[in-house]
Order: sequence, then C-alpha cells, then structure tokens
Amino acid sequence: MTDVQNWLVEQGLPANYIDPVSLGIGIIILIALCWVGFYIARHQVLNFVHKLVSKSANKWDDLLIQHSVFSRIAWLVPITILLILSPIFINTQPLLLNFIQVFSKVALAIQVARSISSLLNVTNTAFQESSKEKYLPLNATIQVLKLAVYLVAIILAIAAVVDKSPIYLLSGLGALTAVLLLVFQDTIKGLVASVQISANKMVAPGDWIEMPQYGADGDVLEIALNTVKVQNWDNTVTTIPTYALISESFKNWRGMTASGGRRIKRCIQIDLNSVHFCSAQLLEKLLKLELLEPYLKQKHQEVAAYNSQKPDQEDSNPNLRKLTNIGTFRAYITAYLQSHPKVHPEMTCMVRQLKPSETGVSLELYFFSNDTNWINYEGIQADVFDHLFAIAPLFELRLFQNPTGYDWQNAIRH
Repeated sequence: MTDVQNWLVEQGLPANYIDPVSLGIGIIILIALCWVGFYIARHQVLNFVHKLVSKSANKWDDLLIQHSVFSRIAWLVPITILLILSPIFINTQPLLLNFIQVFSKVALAIQVARSISSLLNVTNTAFQESSKEKYLPLNATIQVLKLAVYLVAIILAIAAVVDKSPIYLLSGLGALTAVLLLVFQDTIKGLVASVQISANKMVAPGDWIEMPQYGADGDVLEIALNTVKVQNWDNTVTTIPTYALISESFKNWRGMTASGGRRIKRCIQIDLNSVHFCSAQLLEKLLKLELLEPYLKQKHQEVAAYNSQKPDQEDSNPNLRKLTNIGTFRAYITAYLQSHPKVHPEMTCMVRQLKPSETGVSLELYFFSNDTNWINYEGIQADVFDHLFAIAPLFELRLFQNPTGYDWQNAIRH
C-alpha cells in the first residue's frame, strides 16, 4: 500500500487522512478481488464444469454436482485471496490485519473440511449404488472419517485463534482422553456395533426387521454410526441405537425373503361332536371331489383288504375298519394345498391334528406361500381358509366357535 500512500501525498491529501484513506482503498480493493475471484470460480468455472459433467457418460461426476463438491471448493478461492493478499493491502493496521488473517485461517480450515465431507458423501453414494454387498459398514466408516476431518479442522482453527502450533494442542489431548471417551461413548459403541453387524451380516438396508421394544416393524432405511432408521409399515420412521442391535434381540425376515417362501401356520377348530365315521352316502358324495378320488380309492382297497379277514361284515361290527370324516377332511386339505398354485412346492407342507381342547380339535395347516409380498401373502392365506371354511360342511363337520346371539335366538325358537 506504499504506492497508494505516495499517490495520495502527490494529490495533496492532508497527512492525517492518508492512513485511513489508504486503508479504506485497500479494503475496497481486497473485497473487490475476493468478489471477482468468487464470481469467476462460482459462475464461470463452475458453469463450465457443469456443462462438461452433463455431457459426460459417467455417473460418478454427477454425484460431484449432486453433493455440491465444486460449490464448496469455489468458496476456497475468495478465502485464499483474503489470506494471501490481506498483508499487502492492510499492512498499516496490524490489529485488523491479524483479525483478518485469523478469520481467513479459521474459514479455510472449516471450508476444506466441508469440501472433504462432500467428497466422502460422493464416495458413500457411489458405493451404495454400485456395490452388491450391503453389509460393508461404509456408512459408519464415512461418518467416522467426517468426524476426524472436522476434529482436525477445529484443532487447526483453535491453533490459529490462540496462535499456537497444532502439535502443541494435540499434545494436550492425552489428558482429555477420559473426557473424550465419555463425550463420544455413543459414537465408539456405534462404530463397534456397525463393524459387528457387518462382520456377522446381521442386518442390511432393505431388510425387514421387528424390534418391539423400540416400536420398530418395517424395512431398514439406513445404518448410520449412531442410529438405525426403520420405516414401519404405517410409514412412520423409528430410530434405534446402532449398538442396540447387538445388545438386544430382534427378528430379521431376510431369510424368508431370500428363500422365496413365506410361512402360513393357522388352525381350523373342529367341533368334536361332529366327528364320526363316514357312511356310504358320505363317501359317495366325497368321491365327486377330484382331489380326494385317488385317496379314497387307495383307502377303499386298504379297508376292504383288512375287513375281508373279519368273519362278521356287518357295519355294526366295531372291529371293522372305517374312514372318519375328519381324517378324510385332513387328506383333502393336504391334497388341496399340494395342488394349489400359490403354495411353495419345495417347502414343508403338512396338515396335523393337535391336542383336543375346550374349543374342539385343531387341524393345523403348516405350509409356505411362493409369494412373499405382504399383500399377496395375506390374499393367498385368506383364499385358502375361505375355501376350507366353506367346504367343511360337505364332510359333515362343524367348525367350532363360541355361541353368538344368533345361536341363542335360534335355540329359543326351537
């Protein structure tokens, strides 16, 4: 600024005005240079970069725009100009110069940290879009790296403010280790948990998990360093501490989705008073069911062969072997499930009779649908039991339910 001061003297400016005027001119020139540098970087260079990116066939460079990497780097230009040129244009005011220098160094450290954070976001997004392996804990690792970057930036900023070497500040961190461990205990536990979750492949984004103690029942959206976000089926989002996934129990439905079959396990309650041997008339009606025809023919041969060895062939003979309506109904259900197009043919499919109780005897259906979609799954399950409820009377069986008002009215009428 000596040339400016000499020029002001030549113009006849009083001596007591030379320093303030030269300082003002220096500040104006410095601000103008910073603005020009920022304008060129943000509006000229950045627009040119955007055009190149739009013409590029690569996808990773689009992520640089999406995460504002170039926009944050553009801010480094005016800060750098301010840091380098301020000693030239503001050399007459040491206090103001020192303030501008400290401010520039702090801003530079923070902006570099923000730029690196954007680059880490690009890396994370590119990995999530291209990687087939969901279990790598990159999201948590990225967050740890961001934390380290911002810690370094804060240390550099503090070093600039107190005018001390960063090494001097780092040497004092050893005494604060216990405090740091206390402050960042959740972060440390989250990091350890994310590594264990990844190593054991416990859960990944997209998995359906249930964790009733946290009110979570839905798809995992994100596994972060400290939290896991779960979108429930009512579209609410539940946040779970990451370390809770290794310290508490939860149910992961990934195996069901990967297998291609979803289990259906439900009982039909049969009134015990409706269970009896099949009469000839009943068997004649049941023979009209195509699904039962092979079973009835086979059983007819077995029963006839067994009964032929008995001297008394009267129906009243208790030693004769006969089919029951509940056993025939169980055989029908098995054949019906095995022929159903929505039942998984390679997974367990059975109908078993459970212990009788005060609600009758239970026939439990245990099979898997070949469609794991929730809506389709519920439809398949409902269709199967709708059919069985409707066809049970054909076997002269009554389904059990507690008496209703209609039952009492009907009893009074009779």
